[in-house]
Amino acid sequence: MDRAWQRMLSGRRLDLLDPSPFDVELDDIAHGLSRVARWNGQTVGAHPFSVAQHSILVLDLYRASHPTAGAAEQLYCLLHDAAEYVIGDLISPFKAAVGLDYKALERRLEAAIHLRFGLPAQPDDALRRAIKAADIEAAYWEATLLAGFDETEAALYFGKRPAAQGPELIARDASQAKADFVDRFETLLDQV
Repeated sequence: MDRAWQRMLSGRRLDLLDPSPFDVELDDIAHGLSRVARWNGQTVGAHPFSVAQHSILVLDLYRASHPTAGAAEQLYCLLHDAAEYVIGDLISPFKAAVGLDYKALERRLEAAIHLRFGLPAQPDDALRRAIKAADIEAAYWEATLLAGFDETEAALYFGKRPAAQGPELIARDASQAKADFVDRFETLLDQV
């Protein structure tokens, strides 16, 4: 293999097999996530619904169910898919087909990102489960409001319809999605 690194617009070279927190930059994360499409781009609207927007949606849903969550917990939530700025957003069925090697790579990238911003490498199991619950709720809403799933099909893959009213989901252009992500991130980081 000639190289196993990704050159970022910041000029950093992120080693994909052994990522260093010193090569992680917020602008690279926000830029990448704002351009990575959820649902492989198979969503309604003029723009793809980005992972940056998904991350904000998951944060909003998490905060609604955990109103006393601290800034560090919320930052973990916002960053729950941050590794996708480098590796893209593989749909769950494909991740399962790729297997554990993919998950190990993703975990190493997550750890480097968390360490870069002063968080422990991994959240504890209870927080990880709470974030996953918000992630699944977000997937339900995205599936039914953007990706063409009816409620029966969405319930099969993401559980029953959440009790709360569905969010308004409008895919934004990449520059706005990036700005929104950076704004949420900086607000939380200032509170950590």
